Amino acid sequence: MGREFVDLFDKWAGSYDESVTGHDPQYRAVFDKYDTILNEVTNHAEGNVLEFGVGTGNLSKKLMDAGHTVIGVEPSQAMREATAEKFPDLTVFDGDFLSYPDLDVPISTIVSTYAFHHLTDEEKGRAIKGFSKLLPKGGKVVFADTAYKSQEEKDKIHQLAKDNGYQDLLYDLTTEYYPMVDVLKDLFEDNGFYVTFKQMNEFVWLMVADKQA
Repeated sequence: MGREFVDLFDKWAGSYDESVTGHDPQYRAVFDKYDTILNEVTNHAEGNVLEFGVGTGNLSKKLMDAGHTVIGVEPSQAMREATAEKFPDLTVFDGDFLSYPDLDVPISTIVSTYAFHHLTDEEKGRAIKGFSKLLPKGGKVVFADTAYKSQEEKDKIHQLAKDNGYQDLLYDLTTEYYPMVDVLKDLFEDNGFYVTFKQMNEFVWLMVADKQA
């Protein structure tokens, strides 16, 4: 699951919260409406929640404040340490979308923000298959992450980053595995989910998938 990106996460742990609040102009549009996006994910959550890619715990806090029991999974030790410092009562395991501990509590909702793109499309399919096995009928997957509506939109976003001289952003966009919305739709439907998409900013889409059986 993008374990090749763990070194990047470790380096980013100390400045991540500054990035999401717009201090880095290259990523300002990516994190536009960040708080609203986290609230949207939280509003769709039900019951016990499994969160992948906890990062520094920003979504976790909103979920806990809303009364949910949250179990986190995060591959970066530095991110886990940052989260533990902020939220010592939050349980966060070392793991990723494809490899995580067996859980001793039933999970009703699986959430993640700004992380699913670390998987290739093939890995995304395997992860979603695992979610289908883990969730009961009516369980949910609620993700928010960058995706593209079309190849034309992808090319436009890449060209804009290039024109603005946003080399870090462009490198990110061209080396990670940002999917097409239609590909995500097919992957969820192939694994027994009904999924809807809502665009939250120029980059990020909210995905809400309900397990049908």
